[in-house]
Amino acid sequence: MSDFLLSEELAAIRAQVRALVDSKIIPAEKAIFEEDRAGRRDTLTALRAEAKKQGLWTPHLPVALGGRGLGPMGMCALFREMGRSPVGAKVFHCDAPDQGNMDLLVQIATPQQKTRFLEPLVRGEVTSAFCMTEPAPGAGADPTNLKTAATRVEGGWEINGHKWFSTGGRNASFLLVMARTSEDPKRGASLFIVDKAAPGVRYVRDVPVMGETVLDHHEGEFEFEKLKVGPEALLGEVGDGFPLAQARLVPARLTHCMRWLGLAERTLSLCREYVTTRISFGKELARHQAVQRMIYDSAEAIHAGNLMTLHAAWLLEQGKTREAKPYSSMAKTFVANALCKVLDDAIQMHGGRGYSEDLPFAQWYRAARAARIADGPDEVHHMTVARDWLLGRIDLLV
Repeated sequence: MSDFLLSEELAAIRAQVRALVDSKIIPAEKAIFEEDRAGRRDTLTALRAEAKKQGLWTPHLPVALGGRGLGPMGMCALFREMGRSPVGAKVFHCDAPDQGNMDLLVQIATPQQKTRFLEPLVRGEVTSAFCMTEPAPGAGADPTNLKTAATRVEGGWEINGHKWFSTGGRNASFLLVMARTSEDPKRGASLFIVDKAAPGVRYVRDVPVMGETVLDHHEGEFEFEKLKVGPEALLGEVGDGFPLAQARLVPARLTHCMRWLGLAERTLSLCREYVTTRISFGKELARHQAVQRMIYDSAEAIHAGNLMTLHAAWLLEQGKTREAKPYSSMAKTFVANALCKVLDDAIQMHGGRGYSEDLPFAQWYRAARAARIADGPDEVHHMTVARDWLLGRIDLLV
């Protein structure tokens, strides 16, 4: 991505992030993974200290919280560079779900909630999780199926329910929990901030998944039984749950997109040396039209994904949140599929070696496949974008 739409200052910060990723984070990936499997984080901790030293810690947050106050365009520009490494976002403390949770708490948390939960999270002393998805017949692609319930009791609320695919749940210190507080289809859910150590919270297990679980990317399953929380646990107002989830998801989709695009760009770059030196049927792979078509498709998809994501981020920066929503859906769906296709083609170009663990493509692909499900499966985005277009809410001349 060029400096298109970026200020001189933002372009310079982006170059600083890319330099740190290239010079120190990518070379340390193997050590970070091996240490994490052994229950240690020595290398990661040292890199996080370096990011802080360079003024790149939580750059998406307001200056008052130690960030750079860069806004949606800034987030996208920097997260794309961080995403070139699977551990990049973690080094800069911009990884999901903490990044999205921090952004939401900055907007709506009370001063007391910020002191107790947000500030330790910003400092990197704790991690968090977002508990919305439930096993069937509960909330999944359709959040209105929400079954976890919060009932008013003396002194606050009692929460009962079952959640899973709460990323980072195992190591989280606190949880943002979506629960039903009425039968109103639009205002029937509320969001609560819950201490994971509270009586009534049971961590069931890490949900086994296709990709390797590293760092805090464990998909957690929870049961809440007679969990008592006070009125101070409510985020926003009663009934704000669905709107708050959407306010969190729209920019979060874009940050996912840019991280995925960074990894896609690195994947394509890693193919260059092999296809320009490997001789097959009398000439380099790069001279075969079938390989050239795969390279073209990948380059085109990455470029289109950059533009789609930056357009949606620009709308958010102009305060056009409602207008940005369908474009964020299009970007998320397009980029998730593009990442999977770029990785699949990289595996194909490298043949058996691409399928092996000698290269990172197979490992990255297993993790990337979740992109087409997380933050709304493809089919839901297809449905909502088609609906918005039919209702005249999308201007394709923008």
